[in-house]
Amino acid sequence: MSAHTRYPAGIYDSHEPSGMAPPAAHALAGYHLTYVNDFKQPHIPLGWFPFSGLAGGLPTDRFSVNHIQLARGLLQLKTYRDPANSNRWTTAGLCQCGRPFTYGAVFVRSRETSDRVNSVELLWPYDNQWPPEIDFNESMYKSNLTTSTVHWLGNKTDFHVLKIDMLKWHTWGVIWTATHILFTVDGRLWHEFSAPTSIPHLPMRVDFEQRVNCPSKAECPTKPSALQIDWVAEYLPN
Repeated sequence: MSAHTRYPAGIYDSHEPSGMAPPAAHALAGYHLTYVNDFKQPHIPLGWFPFSGLAGGLPTDRFSVNHIQLARGLLQLKTYRDPANSNRWTTAGLCQCGRPFTYGAVFVRSRETSDRVNSVELLWPYDNQWPPEIDFNESMYKSNLTTSTVHWLGNKTDFHVLKIDMLKWHTWGVIWTATHILFTVDGRLWHEFSAPTSIPHLPMRVDFEQRVNCPSKAECPTKPSALQIDWVAEYLPN
């Protein structure tokens, strides 16, 4: 695999909220599709679990199950001032805790609707013993860039920035193997991490989150925001 290799981005479909349907079963060479969700159902899917209460590591951040919305083929994690939380900025997150895996690929079609909110799509250790962590799309409170970060023992990190319009739909991908981690967007490679001794070798899960962390470390939003997810597709090696 190289910078010239094409990676799954989806299939054009005007009926999809993002204009793209999930990729095909064999869209990634050497892999097969093991899970796909187009979020057509009006409830949190089986195997996914919502976050609630204070967000880990962020004493000013609070998750609420009521800020997760599924409608019209979209999973939305919504951030707004919530009267039920003393009118504080409240966010949402959920994990696919029912489907851990070791090595594989995940592709997510998503966009955010505003800046000053940190939208994150990541792989997190199934046993909740951190590190490691693989963030394959983290906007860092911006609407004009995203980042990738690999965390490993001692909180060592590999961190990269990609300038891109986060208010538009994109397909984000991570391909995790025993020897390297590839980060893709819209079918192209944008970063590769190759350090076998620093790569996670234990079961991990998919997480989606929005965070505000204000006013302690970041500016508070000026308006409600959402991380909108059209679909997620997951592959395992053949």
